[in-house]
Amino acid sequence: MMKQTILTLGFVLAGFAGASAQMRLSLSEAVDLALSENPTVKVAELEVQRYDYVKRQTWGNLLPQLSVSGSYSRSIVKSEMRGGISFGADNTFAVQGDLSLPLFAPQVYRTMKLNDTQMAAAVEAARASRITLVAEVKKAFYNILLAEQSLAVLRESQATVQRTVDDTELQYNNGLASEYDLLTAQVQLSNLQPTIIQTETSIRLAKLLLKMYLSIPEEVEIEVEGELDAMRDQVLAGTDGLTADISENSDLRTLELQEMLLRRQLKVANASRLPSLGAFGSASYTGNDMEPFMGMGGNDGPKFFWTHPITVGVQLSVPIFAGLTKMNKSREIKNQISQLSLQRSYAEEQVGVQVQSALNDLLTAREKMFAQERTVEQARKAYAISDTRYRAGAGTILELNSAQLAQTQAQLNFSQAIYDYLSAKAEYDRIVGREE
Repeated sequence: MMKQTILTLGFVLAGFAGASAQMRLSLSEAVDLALSENPTVKVAELEVQRYDYVKRQTWGNLLPQLSVSGSYSRSIVKSEMRGGISFGADNTFAVQGDLSLPLFAPQVYRTMKLNDTQMAAAVEAARASRITLVAEVKKAFYNILLAEQSLAVLRESQATVQRTVDDTELQYNNGLASEYDLLTAQVQLSNLQPTIIQTETSIRLAKLLLKMYLSIPEEVEIEVEGELDAMRDQVLAGTDGLTADISENSDLRTLELQEMLLRRQLKVANASRLPSLGAFGSASYTGNDMEPFMGMGGNDGPKFFWTHPITVGVQLSVPIFAGLTKMNKSREIKNQISQLSLQRSYAEEQVGVQVQSALNDLLTAREKMFAQERTVEQARKAYAISDTRYRAGAGTILELNSAQLAQTQAQLNFSQAIYDYLSAKAEYDRIVGREE
């Protein structure tokens, strides 16, 4: 909450200052911000809260139910007997209170257990949202680092080629290099520009994606901390503790809870066949203004007669026959349980394949990183040799360009291998259900 307040204050101050707001985020800060601000996580947490209210509603069915009603009626035409004698009240006032209390309600008891399972399913859904969001935030963050690392390599390559163009142009002006060498160097320099522009665009798009996950406005500029190549040691230590255990996989746990939920629903449906017992009480206070009958009350006019009966009792309800609807409802739920059991078995096989694939991706990316690391060293050495040969007049511009391209590609491949590993690790954590 404190972090959110500080960020909001920074945005407001930047707006008053007429400057664009800027943020600099580490990976852990990005993950924390996403977990606190992303709408998907908030919706999942509200769903957990909703099922808490549902459980309280069910529990309320076991509490006494009290209601009070009042009425007034005016007779326009009263019933009359032969001889013109009428009976009934001209005005009637009534107040009534009713009290009911469940004594034995098996369907409510089992519904409460059903609510517990619904709550557990909502909690697991919220957990799944957090795990998925963390994985996506990490991938987006690593994607920005990869694009920025690639841009740095390309600009370094551009600077190197520019130096070659300048040297070749100087040699050409002094008659020591051919026009072909100069044109070749210039073409290679021009070919780098579209790739640089494309990489810059990739950085902007990657940042937009990260801002979407973090619920940051588009107009806010963000910078990420860290360098991809500096995460080499993280890759080396990242294979510790990797297992194929899928017991915490959120999809499988959700299916397990769904099956449990159906079994609870079956018990609720079966409980509707059981008898229920309840106590009730009723108290009323009624007043009627009655015309005096002949010989009763004289001619003193109408008088109010008040009654206040009180009744209590118990009520037993025993279901006998409901058109086979309850039996068929139970059969329907049993059918759903059978379907879900098959889906769960198939899902376990799928998740097992996914985790094995993720492990293979991790090991493959790790080995690629080792191979590319050696390739980078070799490419740098080859470029240094070819650059020396070219400047000494013993090599050609084609050799130098080829060595320079090989060095650039090796550096890009090295960064890509690190990104592949980190991205695969984020996906692996999502599959096995690891939380931050």
